[in-house]
Amino acid sequence: MTVNHLVQQMDACGILGAGRIGQATTILTEMFSDEECTVFLSLAGPLVAGGLRRIIAELVDRGYVDAIVTTGANIVHDIIEALGYRHFVGSLYASDSQLRKDGIGRIGDVYVRLQAFEALEKLVFEALDEIPEDRRRRLAVQDFLDQVTSKLNDPSSILAKCKTRNVPVISPGFLDSMIGLNLWTYNQTKILAIDPLQDLRRLMQLGLEAKKSAAIILGGGSPKHHVLMANILREGVDLAIQITMDRPEAGSLSGAYLEEAISWGKIRRGAKYVTVIGDAVVCFPLIVASTLERLSKDER
Repeated sequence: MTVNHLVQQMDACGILGAGRIGQATTILTEMFSDEECTVFLSLAGPLVAGGLRRIIAELVDRGYVDAIVTTGANIVHDIIEALGYRHFVGSLYASDSQLRKDGIGRIGDVYVRLQAFEALEKLVFEALDEIPEDRRRRLAVQDFLDQVTSKLNDPSSILAKCKTRNVPVISPGFLDSMIGLNLWTYNQTKILAIDPLQDLRRLMQLGLEAKKSAAIILGGGSPKHHVLMANILREGVDLAIQITMDRPEAGSLSGAYLEEAISWGKIRRGAKYVTVIGDAVVCFPLIVASTLERLSKDER
């Protein structure tokens, strides 16, 4: 049984989580099949550290993603991997005091050596020093990331694939990351002012120019909202899938089902959409593998 055959059986079952994974695969296949469709990929949570780095980079490289909107943390962990540092298997039940002594940071049961962040800070400072001071007075996050990417020697990284494919990487909460701390430190002695409106302008323009618009939302938070907000002036996205572990009862955006976005004009009435309740590092690879298998058969 191939992955696609398994997902087809889930779709035929049609109920609960299995049915939703089947629906999500059908919608994702439509997104990737339509060349006129602008696809926004929203990333929140430890997705790079959790193993999705290669999948995301490959989707960009194949031309299936037109914009990434992400937390700063996913960018940080992509850069760390590009610098040669690795995320490795740990334990949820470790002694965090001992990990601190050993110079290891923990993300659930994922470990990363803290010395990686020393290398990150050095890279950030070098990249900023190479940007003329007059540009640093009003610097877009995207332009900063382009400079950082030019200094990385890893063509397989998400940032490298995005730069090659001219896919913008928008991070509305960029300062809420280890790089944010680096930028603050740099700003104590040198000129630096981040202008997020430049990044938002690029994102909104993509939404306004889209003939057809689609959203892949992994996790929630600010990236999810920015993707949906970028489509509000065109009366919402046409296709959407969301994978989340959060619940809707508290009224948080992260847990809100996609139906709620219709009331705000962020998803069109009559759009195709589905919310999958589950862990994105489990569900998304399954959905993508099935989708790519279907697309491969269509090409033949």
